[in-house]
Amino acid sequence: MQYQNLFTTVQVVGPGHMGVPLPDGDSPRTGKTPGHWHLAGWLGNAQIGPIYLGGLGIASLITGMLSINIMGLNMLASVNWSPVQFIRQLFWLALEPPPPSYGLRFPPMNQGGWWLLAGALLTASMLLWWVRCYRRARQLGMGTHVAWAFAAAIWLFLVLGFFRPVLMGSWSEAVPFGIFPHLDWTAAFSLRYGNLFYNPFHALSIVFLYGSTLLFAMHGATILAVSQFGGERELEQIVDRGTASERAALFWRWTMGFNATTESIHRWAWWFAVLCPLVGGIGILLTGTVVDNWYLWAVKHHVAPAYPAMTAPVIDPATLGVKP
Repeated sequence: MQYQNLFTTVQVVGPGHMGVPLPDGDSPRTGKTPGHWHLAGWLGNAQIGPIYLGGLGIASLITGMLSINIMGLNMLASVNWSPVQFIRQLFWLALEPPPPSYGLRFPPMNQGGWWLLAGALLTASMLLWWVRCYRRARQLGMGTHVAWAFAAAIWLFLVLGFFRPVLMGSWSEAVPFGIFPHLDWTAAFSLRYGNLFYNPFHALSIVFLYGSTLLFAMHGATILAVSQFGGERELEQIVDRGTASERAALFWRWTMGFNATTESIHRWAWWFAVLCPLVGGIGILLTGTVVDNWYLWAVKHHVAPAYPAMTAPVIDPATLGVKP
């Protein structure tokens, strides 16, 4: 039978590896004897642990858990503290931002104050985890690509919940915490500002969203397809003629006309994924602050047609000179 790596995951189990030594002054890793979990090996490495938390990791987990608890308890209170209704209505429950009347002031806790506190704690958790990612990469001698990719996602999060509300002068412009409520906010946001699909930065964001999924699927499929030749050992394969990397390159030259290298495909995928939240955040930030109606903007710049009026104009009887 032909070797298909998608279904035949080979797991090589050996002694647990503790990793490279930590610099002086760092906290010890958690877990002295790494274990192996066969099911985890279907998705990634079967070794579980050790994990390094440190002060930044612990602070990030504490602030994140406090934020999630604030959201959950407020949602539970909204259903009269009923666990059954909490589970039943979980997808529809929300922690809403303050009403427009408060502007950027701190409102009473039950009028959006809990939303502000939960958002501040969640932001602190993300920023602490970002610093943790950056420091771990530097101390391991790695590039900081993961940290900067995470920063792109944090940028979009801050645009939605902080930068744009501040520019608009009201916390009410921010996104509520909740599953369906935040989707409802997105739909209402698009309707309010003349259809977000006419926003060119939104269009670019979708291009990079779909493009990154395509690139990751193409690369993943290519490496799986040549794994019987050792394709997953990409750096070793670069200099080997007639083996996995060259077969993969030939496949794409034959089918598409050109091929990425084993390094450049990761640069392509990284940029496509990172640019999705970056340009999306720019589009959200411009909405309401610079552009009030994206459809009218698109008509003005010859992106969208000006649709004819579908109803007859209403005539004021007082202008006809007809006496009652």
